[in-house]
Amino acid sequence: MDWISPENVIAVVTALLGVGVTFAVLLIERRVPRRKRIGHRVQLDTTVGERDDARLGLFNEQPNMTDATLVLLRIENDGAVSIGREDYNLDTHGLAVDFAPRTVRAVALTHAPFSAAAVEHSGGEVRLPRVALNRGQYFKLLVLLTGGPVGSPIEVTGEIRDGDIHPNHSTTFDDKPPLFGRAARAVVVTLTACVIVLASIIVTRDDSPPPMGCARGTLTVTGSTAFAPVVRDLARQYEKDCEGAKVVVDPHGSTAGVRQLAEQGARTTQGSPALLALSDGKKPEGYPQLREEPVAVSLYTVVLNDDIALDDITLGDLRRIYRGEITNWKALGGPDLPVRIVSRGANSGTREVFQRRVLERNEPANSSQNCATKDDPEAKALRCELDSTEQVLTTVAGLPGAIGYTELRSGTSLKGLHRIAINGHRPNVDEIGNSPYPYVEIEYVYTYGQPPADSLASGFLTYLTRGGGQAVIGTHGHLPCATPKGLRICGAG
Repeated sequence: MDWISPENVIAVVTALLGVGVTFAVLLIERRVPRRKRIGHRVQLDTTVGERDDARLGLFNEQPNMTDATLVLLRIENDGAVSIGREDYNLDTHGLAVDFAPRTVRAVALTHAPFSAAAVEHSGGEVRLPRVALNRGQYFKLLVLLTGGPVGSPIEVTGEIRDGDIHPNHSTTFDDKPPLFGRAARAVVVTLTACVIVLASIIVTRDDSPPPMGCARGTLTVTGSTAFAPVVRDLARQYEKDCEGAKVVVDPHGSTAGVRQLAEQGARTTQGSPALLALSDGKKPEGYPQLREEPVAVSLYTVVLNDDIALDDITLGDLRRIYRGEITNWKALGGPDLPVRIVSRGANSGTREVFQRRVLERNEPANSSQNCATKDDPEAKALRCELDSTEQVLTTVAGLPGAIGYTELRSGTSLKGLHRIAINGHRPNVDEIGNSPYPYVEIEYVYTYGQPPADSLASGFLTYLTRGGGQAVIGTHGHLPCATPKGLRICGAG
């Protein structure tokens, strides 16, 4: 059922609890008889007279007072209704206070609605008259005792019709009864906790609408390895927002992805396959069935191993390195290390962009399998090829003298390698279109023909190019083509 959610359940429970408490209170008020209650508490029990460690100077002249103690006892009506004289069941007296083993020597009263003459005592017992007490009314007995230690038990007995007699406990002297009972406090705490939890859920829940074109099924996204980190984040967010959608990111390089899409589309007998291909730059010629949409303007950067303490390189020197004319970094003021070029394979769109935008020619031939030593001693440049951007970054970071390239990866910490400027200009998404920085390209997404409007391919394509995915693209350092600035650049591309 659609209405079952954490906030709705808590709201219903809170409402039912409130209604239940209200009816319970009314039931108690009307059906449960109010009990008469007399409470008692000892507010003082101390020594007087002569002691080894104290001499208060009281009763010094009286015999047998060396072990005297004083007890202050409070007796109160802490029930719901008043108590009358007729409510006591004993015939001879109302209440009895037993101080045994101590002996009562004298009794004084305070706040009492009766005279001291009405109090009787003998041995260790004090007998009180049947006294009427309004709700909350109390009186106190100050009793002088001998023959027992401080803290000896004190027991108040008697019989109250429809009531009881019980000991009370207070944290402060003459403490007033609490305004609310334990049950009331428990209910208030429970209701407050429910309200806080409900408010927290309402505040923290995500009310944003699902992406446009949510659809169920499985979709594969292939192509650019440079743009793969962006697509993985987009896929996770789309799957989270669209129940029943599964997006598999399986990059193999821009050219390889375009070729895979064309081959799979040609084998599909019904419509467009559940496959998208991303390419760094436009697809190669010869794939007329593929339909393209610009996604973002991507920035790329040249990276060096951290052993090479260079922060900037001219475009001319960079081209000389890739022509094999500079083979040691000391020629550029760097360390005495051989230049080791770590490149991508022929299927890489990142490599194709680097050749077209930066070198304005192809890279030299591959001359090394391990990226550290030449396999062809006649080759001018030491150059190897790897299958993915991740492999390039890992190799450059661990190989002294290595140089490579990658997408910008804004906000990513690069360990063992660093980005360098070209002709004094660094890749900056805020300066796209206004800076002469050369290593820039448009990222495209390709489908085989037009996917059905209700398909997962169509829904994810909309999310990627025009929907909520634009924010994810921006966090990775790319400029979405759907933005006003991106539209001008992507339209001109």
